[in-house]
Amino acid sequence: MNKILLLITASVSLLLTSHSNRLLAHEQENQNYAQEQMHHEMVNIPDNQPIPGVDLIVHEDAKQGWNLEIKTTNFQFAPQKINQEGTLDEGHAHLYVNGEKITRIYDNWYYLSELKPGMNEIKIQLNTNKHEILMHNKQPIEDVETIEVK
Repeated sequence: MNKILLLITASVSLLLTSHSNRLLAHEQENQNYAQEQMHHEMVNIPDNQPIPGVDLIVHEDAKQGWNLEIKTTNFQFAPQKINQEGTLDEGHAHLYVNGEKITRIYDNWYYLSELKPGMNEIKIQLNTNKHEILMHNKQPIEDVETIEVK
C-alpha cells in the first residue's frame, strides 16, 4: 500500500512540476514579447491615410520546413532604406515564433527551416524603416498563424 501511495504522490508531483514549467515558459514568452515591444517605438496610422495590411500564408516545404508567404497591401518592403527616415507605407517586417523574435524580413518570402513539435505561433509584424511598429487603432499591424508540428 505504501508503494502505491508513493507512486501516486510522485506522479502528482511530476504533473504539477510539468504544469508549473509550462506556465513559466508561457510567462517568459509574454515577457520576451513585452520587452521587444518596449524596445521599439510605435506609430499609429491616421484614419485619413491608406492602412497597411499583412497576410501571412504558411506553406509546408516539400522537403523540410515551411515557406512563409507575406502578402502586403499599402506597404512596400524597402531594405535599401533601413534605419533611414521613411513613410508609413514602407519598411520591413519582424518574424516571431512562439513570442520570440527570430529575424527581420525584407521581402515577401522567407524560409523557416524548423519548428518545435506541438503548436507553434508564427507572427509577422510590419515596421517602419526606423523600426517603429506600425499600428492602427492602437493595434499592431500583424498577422498570426498557428502551425501544429507532429
